Amino acid sequence: MMLITRFSDHSLRMQIALVFGALVVGLSVLLSLGFGELLKHRIQRDAGNSLQVVAENAGKLLALGLMQRSLEAEVMASAEVVWSKGLDSAEAQHMLARSQAMQPTNVWIGVADAQGVVRNATNGLLVGQSVAQRPWFQHGLQGVHVGDVHAAQLLESLLPPTATGEPHRFVDFAAPIRIGPTTVGVFAIHGSWQWTREVLESLTPASSDESALELFIFDRQGTLIFAPGGRTEVMRAAGQRLPEGIQINNNRDGGGSTQTTVARWQDGKRYLTAATQLQPRNAASDLGWRIVARQPVELAFAEADDTVQLALAIGLVAALFASALAWLAARRLSVDLYALADAASGVEAGRPGSDIPAMQSSREVQQLSQSLGRMTHHLLAAREAMEEKVRLRTLELEAANRALDLQARTDALTGLLNRRGFETQMAFAVALARRSSRPLSLITVDVDHFKRVNDTYGHEAGDEVLRRLARTLESRLRGSDVVARLGGEEFVALLPDTDLNGAQSIAQALVTAMAEQQDPVVGTITVSAGVATMRGAEDNGAAMLRRGDAALYEAKGQGRNRVCVEA
Repeated sequence: MMLITRFSDHSLRMQIALVFGALVVGLSVLLSLGFGELLKHRIQRDAGNSLQVVAENAGKLLALGLMQRSLEAEVMASAEVVWSKGLDSAEAQHMLARSQAMQPTNVWIGVADAQGVVRNATNGLLVGQSVAQRPWFQHGLQGVHVGDVHAAQLLESLLPPTATGEPHRFVDFAAPIRIGPTTVGVFAIHGSWQWTREVLESLTPASSDESALELFIFDRQGTLIFAPGGRTEVMRAAGQRLPEGIQINNNRDGGGSTQTTVARWQDGKRYLTAATQLQPRNAASDLGWRIVARQPVELAFAEADDTVQLALAIGLVAALFASALAWLAARRLSVDLYALADAASGVEAGRPGSDIPAMQSSREVQQLSQSLGRMTHHLLAAREAMEEKVRLRTLELEAANRALDLQARTDALTGLLNRRGFETQMAFAVALARRSSRPLSLITVDVDHFKRVNDTYGHEAGDEVLRRLARTLESRLRGSDVVARLGGEEFVALLPDTDLNGAQSIAQALVTAMAEQQDPVVGTITVSAGVATMRGAEDNGAAMLRRGDAALYEAKGQGRNRVCVEA
């Protein structure tokens, strides 16, 4: 009763100002919090999407790397023309050394005979020792094998320490060496686990130090096998495993739903976490790895929290301004006030077409209605601006991904396609040739005595030789032909609508053109070439490339500076 009396003691102007002011403050706070929470949800979702994209891109690159290395082991093991001269022949040793030079993270490349004794290896490591009990040898006798990451055993004491100080760990790639129907040995590659660190670091955004974004890898059993910053052993010793409650995005259905969640890790902190299943490119590389990206919650949602606070501050400022106007509107009858309150309720409820009307009954009410209208439009504009900002950031990320994809498909030295880009073009050309029943051939080209060029004249001269060969290929071939550098001094040209005889003629012209040129430093440069053609609808690009390589090795064996066709 005392409160009613005290309130009634105020003038009508004061009573209306107090009531209307309280209403405007409450409405502004509700609108600000509502729009703020909506924007926060949108930002949090986009942060999760970005984290998921990073994890999925890492998974794609790792899967591609595993497939390429398993194919490398398979292709090298299938070089029957080399192995027929003996597992410990000079040609075999040269091939191993060249393969390691092309991929320095292949720490050890070797060959064991059918009894498990190492007969040839890079730098002579483990030659003469038995590896018959090693899993890669036992599986490699049966077919192409990719082994899960493991600690080095025989090689640990023979190799220099790693850059991070952690023990050496390898991923094994093995394939059987067959001469005719007989398995005479196993070709093996021990790939350094440092390769994984390089892949993940290449995908980590430049601002990752500020955002604390990190990438991890867990194996099929949930055991940690990679942590950034050389912390793998420390985190494993602390008991870190795949956090519970993480939804693994297997990416098999092609859906784009976000699989991020907030999870508590072994250190007791909460992180925004995204995980994806490594999708193997072939059966041998199906290791079941899970790639996990994480970011501290306080950093991942920092922008969202700031947005809510900003929206609330804007709403409160607008509410105070509207309350001041309400004091001036107290002379008007409550009809206009009820109309404004009803309109504000419609805006708060989100009814279609709801807006604050422009009152004309008095100057004060008109000012109030305009102020509330501006406040509403400002909040809506803030929401639209935030959505536009999110859209622009999404476009920037897509552009960065396209640039990364282009860089991954192009050879930096020659400007030609690299192996990855060539495989995509080859798959398209093979499919077109099958569908149209047209001929398709390829030429593999290799610089003769390229190691001698590097050793004698230096790597800059060797690089100029490779660029000269690339220019010759581009100028001598048609615009529809596909030219690529597979690695080192080996190039390949894919010739649509060209049969074996036509490809042989083109290859001979290329060999002759190179021999006729004079490099100002090196002098005469010769190349050897191998020619292969598609053998019907059941043939594929990988088989063609293997036959082309075999023909190339035959040309090398016959004295170089010549062309050989597939058998």
